[in-house]
Parts: sequence; structure tokens; C-alpha cells
Amino acid sequence: MLIHFYRFANLLSRNRIPLLPKFFYYLQFILFNCSVPPTTSIGKNTKFAYGGIGIVIHGRSVIGKDCLIGQGITIGGKSKSKDVPRIGNNVYLSAGCRILGDIQIGDNSIVGANAVVVKDVPPNSIVAGIPAKIIKTNIDPKEYY
Repeated sequence: MLIHFYRFANLLSRNRIPLLPKFFYYLQFILFNCSVPPTTSIGKNTKFAYGGIGIVIHGRSVIGKDCLIGQGITIGGKSKSKDVPRIGNNVYLSAGCRILGDIQIGDNSIVGANAVVVKDVPPNSIVAGIPAKIIKTNIDPKEYY
């Protein structure tokens, strides 16, 4: 349901309709305890697990299509960098992970639960830990999805 609030608010924001995007933003904040600004770019078929509870996404972040985003995730910048994360297509972000700074998560990658990602992740990789380290590369996404 959260994705529907986001998509509608995003549509209103892109068409420069005043006030209504903010209304839906605050409504989702109250209902789902999350912050997904209408200015965020989220691709088709991306889903929020568990209704998207506790998600915080930076307003300039870019998330690809066919992603699955777990609960309690933060996707945001760092204090000394103005750029924000870019998430590729078909990426699985496990519960509680943090994606921070000017980084790119490659297509078909998996970020482990509670991982703190501060460096780029190559495509077809699994990362986990604090800070996140590459556990496995060149994975077959069909094995894990």
C-alpha cells in the first residue's frame, strides 16, 4: 500500500500540483512510520516488504525496477557529500540495512540484513557486515530470488 501512496504523490509532484504531494507524504509517515519523499525515483515493480515500515529514503535517491526493499532501511547521503545512493535493478535490500553516501549498488545484488554499505557494490554480488564487505560475486540471481 505504501508504494501506491508514493506513486500517487510522485505523479502529483511531477505534474507540479501543489500541497497534495506533501499531504500524501505526511499520510504515509503517519500510517507506515516511514519517509519516502515524492521526489525519489523508484522503478517499476519495486516492492516494500512488510508494508515499508520504518523506511527512510533520501529525496534524490534513485532506485531501479524489480527491487525488494525490506523494513527499517535507510538510503541516504553522508554529511560531507551532496550525492546520494543509486540502486540498480533487481536488487534485494534486507531488513535494517543502511546504504549511505555517493555509492552505486549494482544490478542483481543482495545486501544482507543490518549491513552498512558505504562503498560501491558490483553487479551480481552479495554484501554483508558492518561495514559491508563482498561475500560472493558473480551470483546467479535465480538462485537467491
